[in-house]
Amino acid sequence: MDLTCYLHDGWKPRIRPASQRRSWMDDSPESFAYRCLPLNIANAHGWEILSPCGFEASWNGGQAGDDVTIRLDPGVASHDAPVALFGLGTLTFHVAGLFRTAPGWNLWVGGAPNAAKDGIAPLGGIIETDWSPYTFTMNWRFTRPHHAIRFEENEPFCFIFPVQRQAIEESEPRFASIDEAPELKAQFEAWSRSRNAFQAEVKRNPPARPADKWQKLYYRGVDPGGIKGVPDHKSHLRPPPFANGAELAVCPVAPTPARAQTPPTGETALRKRDWLLRTQQRLRGLSPAADAIRRMPPSARDAFLDQHYALNRPVVLAGAVADWPATSKWSAHHLRRRLGDTEIELQAGRTDDADFERNKDAHRIRMPFAAFIDRIAQSPGNDLYLTAYNSAANAAALAPLADELGSLDAYLAPGAAGMLWIGPAGSFTPLHHDLTNNLLVQLRGRKRVVLVSPAETPRLYNDRHVFSEIRDIAASDLDLKRFPLAAGVRAHQVTLEPGDALFIPVGWWHQVTALDFSVSATYTNFIWPNDAYEDYPTA
Repeated sequence: MDLTCYLHDGWKPRIRPASQRRSWMDDSPESFAYRCLPLNIANAHGWEILSPCGFEASWNGGQAGDDVTIRLDPGVASHDAPVALFGLGTLTFHVAGLFRTAPGWNLWVGGAPNAAKDGIAPLGGIIETDWSPYTFTMNWRFTRPHHAIRFEENEPFCFIFPVQRQAIEESEPRFASIDEAPELKAQFEAWSRSRNAFQAEVKRNPPARPADKWQKLYYRGVDPGGIKGVPDHKSHLRPPPFANGAELAVCPVAPTPARAQTPPTGETALRKRDWLLRTQQRLRGLSPAADAIRRMPPSARDAFLDQHYALNRPVVLAGAVADWPATSKWSAHHLRRRLGDTEIELQAGRTDDADFERNKDAHRIRMPFAAFIDRIAQSPGNDLYLTAYNSAANAAALAPLADELGSLDAYLAPGAAGMLWIGPAGSFTPLHHDLTNNLLVQLRGRKRVVLVSPAETPRLYNDRHVFSEIRDIAASDLDLKRFPLAAGVRAHQVTLEPGDALFIPVGWWHQVTALDFSVSATYTNFIWPNDAYEDYPTA
């Protein structure tokens, strides 16, 4: 459906897709408020219009317009300021836009859901925006006199979303006995029993992980039997931004930056860059907490964005996929039974091959999947490995396993399949970095991952593309005569258990060793921009 905001000369509304995040939800113990999916969906169910200025206001309790006093921050332009037009203790914001919706669609206008403000409350309205040539205002009413309220610049003052005009009157509401719907009754009673049993078990044996303290049936969109309720169930919303917003309005949501000009490459510029990176590393080293890679329960979408994705900070999301369907079934025997003699592509000859990364194509072989499993069972090591590099060639062959992968809707967009890694204990991927953010999900066995900050890049002998001449930065016999700059490089080591997910930000160096027969999946289909190819230096 088209939703257009027409702009007159000089109008620059600040409009952004609504966020599901609320400060009071962040502050709830273990952020448990975000477990309520209806709250999350409502929070993000539209667009926010942001205040173009900061100000304070108060009401003396009278009914006239001048009974509201507004104190603007210094430098605020008069056309950006709110006013007190209507009396009755109301405060009015002008909305600098003329909205148009599709025929038969109205615009709901009000305050952001689940975002109370002390001393003042938003007034809601429904506007027929499919025909009206008029702008509208957003109004708030004071709830107590002699109490100063404040709006910060870029604080949401209005929340909008489209609604069908006839839907409410065309509804046919009625009461009915649940016996009229025996299947629904059976599902409800099964859920009620399972909920009571679940809560009793949680009370007897409190789970260590916050995610295990709630059932997540509705959150996952399944009935008590685990069957999907509807194919379009939503566990998160991502309203699209208004097109041309970066050109027409000032908004704190960062637009995609234009390609930067090539920076100076002189010797002085390079020395200063290396100095800055070394300084940053030394400062991080002052605080073990700042320098460590945290292991923590899965966080809410916006918390993950703010604390890790946007900050380029790795994190182990402990048990993030522990509740995925069939997570416990990714054994060698199970996979062999599922795929049988289906032919797959593999990487072979990886052991002690310094030229391997330069010549991957020369090491691709094909064999029946069952034969691959039999060979790695007899010969653990790094000689034979099914990796993400083989994903495109193996898409059809591995398709039967797709139904055993779950989803991480808080972070990943739907649709893209995980790229599988299957290999024996001893499988090893040497030191490198990627050109995208990655989520490494551990399904079976354990993996040891060594990570090194991008700030250490000048000391890692990055001789070609994304690879280092140092294959194993954690090796006890690392040749410091050959690689003297590597002395003192801080490497972080984490061990992934089945059910864990490791966020590896773009540019972070990492090497991976399987400690057992291992099955992993990597994902790059994040719900946020994830493309660093355009400006990557090729030489």
